[in-house]
Amino acid sequence: MPLLIDAAGILGEVRDVLITWLPILLIVALLYFMWRAVSMMPRTKPREVKPDSASLVSWDEIAGLDEAKDELREVVDFLREPERFAKLGARVPKGILLYGPPGTGKTLLAKAVAHESGAAFFSQSASSFVEMFAGVGAGRIRKLFETARKHAPAIVFIDELDAVGAARSVNSLNREQDQTLNQLLVELDGFVADPRVVVLAASNRLDALDPALLRPGRFDRQVLVSTPDLAGRSAILKVHTRAKPIGPDVDLEIVARRTAGLGGADLENICNEAAIRAGRTGRQVIEAEDFDWALERIMAGLQTSRILTEKEKRVVAYHEAGHALVGHLLGDTTALQKVTIVPRGHALGYVLNLPDEDRYIRTREELVDEITMLLAGRAAEVVTFGRISTSAASDLERVTAIARAMVFEYGMGETVSARTMRADNYALSEATKRLRDAEQARIADEAYADALALCEEHRAALERLAVALLDRETLDRADVKRLLADVPQRASSGSAVGVARAQPYDS
Repeated sequence: MPLLIDAAGILGEVRDVLITWLPILLIVALLYFMWRAVSMMPRTKPREVKPDSASLVSWDEIAGLDEAKDELREVVDFLREPERFAKLGARVPKGILLYGPPGTGKTLLAKAVAHESGAAFFSQSASSFVEMFAGVGAGRIRKLFETARKHAPAIVFIDELDAVGAARSVNSLNREQDQTLNQLLVELDGFVADPRVVVLAASNRLDALDPALLRPGRFDRQVLVSTPDLAGRSAILKVHTRAKPIGPDVDLEIVARRTAGLGGADLENICNEAAIRAGRTGRQVIEAEDFDWALERIMAGLQTSRILTEKEKRVVAYHEAGHALVGHLLGDTTALQKVTIVPRGHALGYVLNLPDEDRYIRTREELVDEITMLLAGRAAEVVTFGRISTSAASDLERVTAIARAMVFEYGMGETVSARTMRADNYALSEATKRLRDAEQARIADEAYADALALCEEHRAALERLAVALLDRETLDRADVKRLLADVPQRASSGSAVGVARAQPYDS
């Protein structure tokens, strides 16, 4: 009995202790876990904003962008001599938006403006303003512009503006992004706007930006930075080879003609790859074959070590021979540079076509010619083997894109040519969509029938090209012309390759 009494007493004391201390222990544990959670949260406090180090990019180092440079020179002149413009009642544009394809030199232009004007330069990526916590992005923008006003005259450069400036909608649930955009709008044209602070921004997607950003008083000017023309590409190549030892056999004018549709970043990459190859082979100067190799690598990809069976090689050889043959028959206006069955990138073989000139308008006949050439590889397989393979997948994808654009965007159909709304337009009826789909299929089917007829009619020439490819693996322009010297060319309506970036017909 005494033992039972003692046990009951002990349990009672334990119960009293738990009743007294358990709530305190729970509160301490809760506070500890809250402290741990807060300490592990991402740091959202804006870091200190300072002007970027002086840019060393000058106008002389930017080539092929004369129109954009002329627009930006006015900003530089205003920041250097504001009194001259103030006497005339003129004000500097509050914002200048540089838009265009990637790799055309938008960021480079902003650096040149900062260097030439001598103004304080603040650069930020628009994605750095995007946060999951409400108010953080707006706070960062306020901090950026407050600092810029303290260092005026100043230039604020925002790269990839569409990350924060995308168009708002009534169904949008991202209130943080809306607050960030609203704060940017206020800073551009609000009560505290400073005329000595100029905002430059770059974007690849002008159509995705909010209309409030693009109105006068905010981004007053929208400057298109497009891919350079022939003269621009030649000037860019000269800039990027200025400090490189170039051999006497290198003609930069020819390289420029072969790079239609490429931007400044692509041209710089070609010059760099050519220099790397020359160094790898132990030469002291960069020769023409280094530029040819670099151009082919950029266009078609890196040469792979895939080993094809003899059967696969034969299929690829006839497929690529079909592309080359029909290209020649249509007038050789696609400027064939090389046909090969050496695998590069995802392609098991390819025909490399590089235009000799810049073209900005293409006719219906030219687009049909290009579709015919794309389908000639499959046609050659059918004529030779009586069956088809998977080697035409990329060709068919491009055929679909071209034929669809002809009907839905360019109004080149025969039955619905006057109506050119896109396929995803809500105002387009299902009946019209079906009609256009039939038109698109008819264009591709007629081009395929034409390719089949040409390959069947010139079967001997197709055999010569395929046998030469199986023997030598690669044929250049002169080789193809020699092998097809007795094959008459059909009258062509012009080049089938426009200003778009040149791509190989691959397998």
